Amino acid sequence: MGNWQREIEKFAPGTPVRRFHGASRSLEGLVDGEFVLTTYGTMRLDAPRLAAVSWGMVVIDEAQHVKNPHSATAKQLRTIGARARVALTGTPVENNLSELWAILDWTTPGLLGRLGTFRTRYAAAVEGGNDPAAAERLAALVRPFLLRRRKSDPGIAPELPPKTETDRAVSLTPEQTGLYEAVVRETLAEISAADGFERRGLVMKLLTSLKQICNHPAQFLKEERPRIADRSGKVELLDELLDTILAERGSVLVFTQYVQMARLLEEHLAARGVDTQFLHGGTPVARREEMVARFQTGEAPVFLLSLKAAGTGLNLTRAGHVVHFDRWWNPAVEAQATDRAYRIGQTQPVQVHRLIAEGTIEDRIADMLARKQGLSDAVLGSGEAALTELTDAELADLVELRGGAR
Repeated sequence: MGNWQREIEKFAPGTPVRRFHGASRSLEGLVDGEFVLTTYGTMRLDAPRLAAVSWGMVVIDEAQHVKNPHSATAKQLRTIGARARVALTGTPVENNLSELWAILDWTTPGLLGRLGTFRTRYAAAVEGGNDPAAAERLAALVRPFLLRRRKSDPGIAPELPPKTETDRAVSLTPEQTGLYEAVVRETLAEISAADGFERRGLVMKLLTSLKQICNHPAQFLKEERPRIADRSGKVELLDELLDTILAERGSVLVFTQYVQMARLLEEHLAARGVDTQFLHGGTPVARREEMVARFQTGEAPVFLLSLKAAGTGLNLTRAGHVVHFDRWWNPAVEAQATDRAYRIGQTQPVQVHRLIAEGTIEDRIADMLARKQGLSDAVLGSGEAALTELTDAELADLVELRGGAR
């Protein structure tokens, strides 16, 4: 909300703005043209009060939050009437086309028909890749209702400096190698003897375990008082990157999908005398804004962030570097996280560093994500879930360790 308030005050100075949030929130005395900012959580709690107002326009930011039409958020949102509705999102589709249907059925009810009909007529054909014309028909139908802008479009952000993305391969330490091979051997044996729901659960457990081992043994082993240094190739490379960035008086965002891994990095960097702050899903709104302000003024140049909690809604243009410590299964989510730094207002080149453990499942995820990004306009696949349907042989090939250790 703080970011929105600052932008409104910047581009429409003098326009009344209020935050409808917190215990003392009120809608009393609304005037024409006033902006009311709220959160999805508050909207769910107070939908009847919001629905009682005659709104000229309702705008939802980060509209992927309502991609499930059956969620409480989406249902409550539909009870709030307005003369116009606008949905803003950097990822209209993360996993499947039903998400696009959910957003457009809110902004333009009836455009795409009922969900079941839409799935049959468009989504199944496009996601399956067996009817290229279906994607064209769908694009033609929604085009009048979508304004799609990329930063690379002419005239949109001509002032944006270049962005460089680099995959940085690291070797596993001997400890990581031993853990990785043991988990692959033991879990594949369990998977071969299982089927159905149990098998899918074991596959997910295997994928998560291997990603944690690639990060740091202490994360996988859930050690209470771990020794962090000299046990992870990724931590060693991060140390080198930070030494260089801080020596140049730069600022950096470090994203990880695991809160536990961020805590380990926080402890490790503190021991090295590096001042950090860590933003995650449990960080209160006021504290988030305080942390953003500290980062933007250069007080705390290393910002650790939970990918899902901090991947949207923040303006962190102080950062000239973005580090993805581990890989998410969806390139759109990673791109949105990177865009916390690479956005309008950025004046310096941005370097994106993706840390990838050589010879591991992360190597193969990187290849899959590159292919998936190439298909992002049609948006095929469903991330982790699709991997649970691999055969035993395909799964073994995916997770096998291939000469990436020291």
